[in-house]
Amino acid sequence: MSADRRRTIRSYASRPGRLTQGQRNAFERLWPRYGLEPVGSPLDLDALFERQRPRVLEIGFGNGESLVAMAAAHVDTDFLGVEVHSPGIGHCLLLLEQLALGNVRVLRGDALDLLLCGFDGPAFQRIQIYFPDPWPKKRHHKRRLVRQDTVDLLTSRLLSGGQLHLATDWQQYAEDMLRLLESSAELRNLAGKNQFSGPRGDRPVTKFERRGRQLGHGVWELLFERT
Repeated sequence: MSADRRRTIRSYASRPGRLTQGQRNAFERLWPRYGLEPVGSPLDLDALFERQRPRVLEIGFGNGESLVAMAAAHVDTDFLGVEVHSPGIGHCLLLLEQLALGNVRVLRGDALDLLLCGFDGPAFQRIQIYFPDPWPKKRHHKRRLVRQDTVDLLTSRLLSGGQLHLATDWQQYAEDMLRLLESSAELRNLAGKNQFSGPRGDRPVTKFERRGRQLGHGVWELLFERT
């Protein structure tokens, strides 16, 4: 599938949402410090973070609580978060200000556009995607973030030895992702062939995950390494 065609298939539904007054104020005050708009050329991550450290990309960080918690626990690692929904971004900005974190930057836009145009080679020690929209209807599977034509793209942005960490509470999506990642010659399943990973103690529980667990949902995790 061509890059142009790939960019026309969005992995998210447009939900503008309503910003609280605090979130509006956060955008006005904090976006110049933490925020990035969609890019059309490769990012200079060294300049962006003003240092050279291991880097993590989180795609679809929701309200930012787990992203900020990981950044606070790993201050020697830089985190780039990508999200499309403004209220979640505004909440994340407020959390970053409260903790005075300098190792997080936030990009508002489509993650596939960023992966295609924002880098010209491997850039991250880890890419993490937690609870992406499962698009459960078969006719909508082409809108999933993790699908046949995006696995190679995600892998290409990992450094050698870098990890791809996925989590979902939708079993059929988990099984499809496992099959796709197992078929990649460049990825190795750290849990063993055709196995899901055990619970990751270094991954904070997300708001979405807490709600799902209260409803009795299971969680499936996948951890693969670029060989």
